[in-house]
Amino acid sequence: MEKRATFGGWLLPCALLAPQVAITLVFVYWPASQALWQSFLLQDAFGLRTDFVWFENYRDLFGRPDYYASILTTIVFSAAVAFLSLSFALLLAVMADKPLRGAGVYRTLLIWPYAVAPAVAGVLWLFMFNPSLGVLARGLRALGVDWNPLLNGTHAMTMVVLASAWKQVSYNVLFFLAGLAAIPRSVLEAAAIDGARPVRRFWTIVFPLLSPTTFFLLVVNVVYAFFDTFGIIDTMTGGGPGQATQTLVYKVYADGRLGGDLGGSAAQSVILMIIVIALTAVQFRFVERRVAY
Repeated sequence: MEKRATFGGWLLPCALLAPQVAITLVFVYWPASQALWQSFLLQDAFGLRTDFVWFENYRDLFGRPDYYASILTTIVFSAAVAFLSLSFALLLAVMADKPLRGAGVYRTLLIWPYAVAPAVAGVLWLFMFNPSLGVLARGLRALGVDWNPLLNGTHAMTMVVLASAWKQVSYNVLFFLAGLAAIPRSVLEAAAIDGARPVRRFWTIVFPLLSPTTFFLLVVNVVYAFFDTFGIIDTMTGGGPGQATQTLVYKVYADGRLGGDLGGSAAQSVILMIIVIALTAVQFRFVERRVAY
């Protein structure tokens, strides 16, 4: 029989939930409410006076062409990061799931990059792509590519996308390996007996059975690209050159911390939160239909 935890009263369950609820309220809901309130305020340059201006910060924000450029940059950036990180993670997970000698060591090495801090990952890739000293930059120059992310916005975006995707691949590999381990081997053996080749078995059996894991990782990777890539962008390009890599999350920092526009920065953070919630809702509404649980 299935064992279930029973509580004699409500005091113990509340005590167990209290630390998590307190952390969520203090570090999530309270800052979010403060940002929402500050988005309706206008503060002078010296921080001596604050006026309630209703939706003026939002109207000013949607009247700026550079904000729409940041939205487009974020869409391209997040789509590229999610696609590359999921694709390479799935490839590596399938390879690591094979019965190879030293597979445990191989899987451990695949997971290690996830422990690297975003700023450290940005510095590592910045050295490799440095136009003068970078190993990868020299290779590109040898192939005839005039590589210079300091002046070329496309090169800078490519560099940031690769670094961000590399940072997230290990996280995706971990979940893909768990999903592959849950697939019954008898199903794959039956398909092999019926004459299905490995590629056909992957696309007709393995990949459909991985759809719940893939859907979960798709949502996580989109949120990661929107929020958790700030450290990589800040250390590698600082949003440049010419704001070519300035995503929405970095623009919040640039306008608020560097530009001193606290009200406009708070309005941007609120809009960014709404965009992410809307994207997540769309994914659950339409993409989840193709998920086979």
